[in-house]
Amino acid sequence: MLDFAETLQLIEKAQSNDEAAKDKLVNENYPLIKSIVKRYKNKGVEYEDLYQIGSLGFLKAIQNFDKSFNVKFSTYAVPMIAGEIKRYLRDNGIIKVSRSVKQLSVQINKFIEEYISLNYKSPEISVIAEHFNITTQEAVYAMESSLSPLSLYSQVGGEGEDSTQMLIEKIPDDKPIDKQMDYFLLLNIIKELPSRDKKIIILRYFRDKTQREIADILGVSQVQVSRLESKILNQIKIKMVDAN
Repeated sequence: MLDFAETLQLIEKAQSNDEAAKDKLVNENYPLIKSIVKRYKNKGVEYEDLYQIGSLGFLKAIQNFDKSFNVKFSTYAVPMIAGEIKRYLRDNGIIKVSRSVKQLSVQINKFIEEYISLNYKSPEISVIAEHFNITTQEAVYAMESSLSPLSLYSQVGGEGEDSTQMLIEKIPDDKPIDKQMDYFLLLNIIKELPSRDKKIIILRYFRDKTQREIADILGVSQVQVSRLESKILNQIKIKMVDAN
């Protein structure tokens, strides 16, 4: 098993497009990738396909990792792997629909994102239907076509006495892993923001600056900072929802 220093060295090489370093990191972290992939079995996708998708998420973790995060690489990689798999399952739902419905679903999702960024609220179904010149029923059908339904009372696999346990019985009250995944997902989203937007969020929520103080730093009005902050937070919210 690689120690922390060896892992960092390999990551630096991999970020410089060293394929051998990438392969070694993937091989060394096979148990980690496998453990995440196993959570998403029985979703209508073959295990090997899920593993390949998880590996893609792992490679993205390598590319985006920064040692300034002050966390183990494996801790950082977990939400990246899970996020990649969840995005695939979301975009390739087990409900089979026509290509045209799937394309409409993608267009509607894009419209919703743009609408929220401009109006700071989600559009009503009637607004979506009117925009695409379709009925509200067609809009709802298209939006739900990418979902993967699963009853809380479905029996899930297990061993021994748990073999007939229902999904609802396996959902824990506390979800520390999900919280950890959301935390690192948020870090990635902030990291990818434009420099001004990133500065506003860091000053506001990590340095406890007021909008007035931020306005003075940026040389703009407090009203502008307030509007920008609302817009940025909505964009972050959309990305967090999409990733989950």
